[in-house]
Amino acid sequence: MIDISIQNVKKAFEEGNDILDGLTFDINEGERVGLLGKNGAGKTTLLRLITGELTPDEGDIILPKQKKLGLISQIPVFPAGYTADDVLRTAFDRLKEIKEQMKALEKIMAEGDAQDVLKQYDGLAFEFERLGGYNTEFELNRVANGLRIPEAQRGQLFDTLSGGEKTRINLARMILENTDILLLDEPTNHLDMRATIWLEEFLLKFKGTVLIISHDRYFLDKTINRAIEIKAGKAEFYSGNYSFYVMEKQRRYEEQLERYEREKVEAKRLHDAADKLYSWGTGNSKLMKKSFAIRTRAERAIKTDRPDKDKTMKAKFGEREFRGDEVLVVRNLEKSFDGRKLIDIQELEVRGGERIAIIGDNGSGKTTLIKIIMGELKSDSGSVRKGPSVKSAYLPQIVRFDHPRRSLLDTLIYEQNVSPQVGRNRLGGFMFSGEDVFKLVGDLSGGEKSRLRLCMLMDGAINLLILDEPTNHLDLPSREWIEDAVDSYEETLMFISHDRYFINRFATRIWEIEDGKFTDFRGTYEQYLLMKAAGVSAELKVDDNKAPAAQVKAKAKRKPADMQKELRRVEREIEKLENELVQIGEDKEMHATDYEKLMELDSRYIEVQEQLDVLMMEWEALA
Repeated sequence: MIDISIQNVKKAFEEGNDILDGLTFDINEGERVGLLGKNGAGKTTLLRLITGELTPDEGDIILPKQKKLGLISQIPVFPAGYTADDVLRTAFDRLKEIKEQMKALEKIMAEGDAQDVLKQYDGLAFEFERLGGYNTEFELNRVANGLRIPEAQRGQLFDTLSGGEKTRINLARMILENTDILLLDEPTNHLDMRATIWLEEFLLKFKGTVLIISHDRYFLDKTINRAIEIKAGKAEFYSGNYSFYVMEKQRRYEEQLERYEREKVEAKRLHDAADKLYSWGTGNSKLMKKSFAIRTRAERAIKTDRPDKDKTMKAKFGEREFRGDEVLVVRNLEKSFDGRKLIDIQELEVRGGERIAIIGDNGSGKTTLIKIIMGELKSDSGSVRKGPSVKSAYLPQIVRFDHPRRSLLDTLIYEQNVSPQVGRNRLGGFMFSGEDVFKLVGDLSGGEKSRLRLCMLMDGAINLLILDEPTNHLDLPSREWIEDAVDSYEETLMFISHDRYFINRFATRIWEIEDGKFTDFRGTYEQYLLMKAAGVSAELKVDDNKAPAAQVKAKAKRKPADMQKELRRVEREIEKLENELVQIGEDKEMHATDYEKLMELDSRYIEVQEQLDVLMMEWEALA
C-alpha cells in the first residue's frame, strides 16, 4: 500500500525559479526514507506541501485519508496555561473520549437491563484496550524518559519553553499518539546522544512510515532503508542507507563521466573524419555529402551530460611540527557549578598525534573542560599544563567576532594582516566569493560564522586543534568538507561532538563526562560502545588512565581460577570470527556487482572486526 504519492509536483516562490520541478515518487507503507539534497533544494518545502501547509503550483500529493500524519517542526497552538505535561497528554484525547462514553453507558446499564448498550460498551472497551488505554502512564513516562524530558520540565508552562524544548515535547506527543506517518525535519537537532539513540531504536521498531530530513549521517545510516535525493527539482533514488547513498552516488558519477568521456572521444574521431573528407572532397559532391553526414553523427554522439560535482572548499589546516613528549598534562583537576561537580580528573596525559573525542550529555561539562584547557576558565583546583612547543587553535561552538559590523574581507585584512587580494583568495577557498566577501560578519548564519573562523584558524601553524561541535549548523557537503580538512591534519586533535559519524571517523581516544565522572578510553568510538556493551563499563569509569587491555585484565583477575579453560574458549571464538572474515571476503568477490549486498557485507565485516578486537584484548589479558 502506498502511504505518500508525489505526482509531478511543481512549486516556485519566484516566477521562473522552480524549487520543485515535476517531482514524482511513491513511498510505501512501512518504509523509512531519508530525504537528501543541498540546503535550499526544497526538502522542507516538500514536507510543508505534504502536510497541506503549502499548496503545489502543479501536480498532486495523495495521502491515505484514514491515516494520521505528523510533522515535528509544525507545533500546534495549545490553550494558555497548558504545561508540557498537558501537551503530552493531548496524545490521549481519543482515549479520554472513549472513557467518557464508557462512563455514560455504565450509568445507563446501572439503571436497568440494556442488552444493546452492553454490546456498545463491549465495543468501546475493546477499542480502549487496543489503543493502550490501560498503559498510558507507563507509555508517557517511557517516551518522556527516552527523549530526556525531565519531570521538572513537564511541569513548566509550554509557552515558556525554548523552541528546542517545544520541538522535543511535540515529537514525544506524536510518538504517544501512534502517528501512522512521521515526517521528521532534523529530529536530532535538539536531542543529546542518549535521546538520539533512543529515537533510533524507536524508529527501527516503528511499524508506520517515516520520511526523514537530517544532517546526522550516523542517524540516517541507522534508521533509513531508502534515500531520495532532490536535485534540480527532481528525485533521484537510492535503495539503501546513507553510506550506500554515498558509495552509489560516487559510482554513478564515475559511470556517467566515463560514458561522457567515451562519447567525447567518439565525437572527436567523427569530427576528424569529417574534416578529412571535407578537405579531400573539394569538387566531389559525394565526399562532401558524406562529410556532412559524419559531422551530423558527431554532433549527436555525445548523448550523456558531463556530470557535475558539488563545489567544495579546498583548504587544509596549517601544521606545526610537535617537539616533545607531552602535549597536555592534567593533575587533580576539579570544577563545580552551583554545588554540582562537573569535572573531576586525577591524572591525564595527551601525547602528539592523538585524536580525542569528548562526549557526554548536554550540560555535563564538556565545554567547561575545553575552556579550562584553553585558559578561558579557572578550575577550582588542580592544574593543566601544555607542552612548551604547543601552539593551539580553538573553534568554539558559538562563534563571535569582536567587530560584527566589519565585512568578511575587512575582518581578514585587519585581523590576519593580509592584503585584499590574499584575503579574497583565502575567502574563495571557503566558498565566500563575489559580493559575499562584503557581507557584514554580524549578518552571517551560524554555519557561515564557523566557516569564516575556520578560514582564519587554518592560516596559523598549529599542533593542537580544539573543535567544539564543528559540524553544527553545517549541511552535508560542508560536513564532508570539514572532515576532509581534519583528515589531512596530522597533529593532535581534540573535539566535542554529538555527530557520531564524525566521532567514529576520527577518534582514537574517547573522553566521556557523565554525572561528574570521567572516563578515559583508548580506542575508537565503536570499540568503546562494544566495551560498554560487554559489561566493562564499570571498570571504565575510573581516572587512572588504564588502557583497555589492562582494564580487561583487571576484570579477568576477578574471574574463577581456571584461566586456561577461559583462554581456550576465547581462542575458539577468535578462530570462528577470523573464519567469518575470510568468508565475508569471498562473498564480496562473488557479489562484486551487487551494491546492496556489498553494503550488507561491509557492515557485517565491521561488526565482526570490532568483536575480534575486543576478544584480542581479552586474549592478551588472559595469556
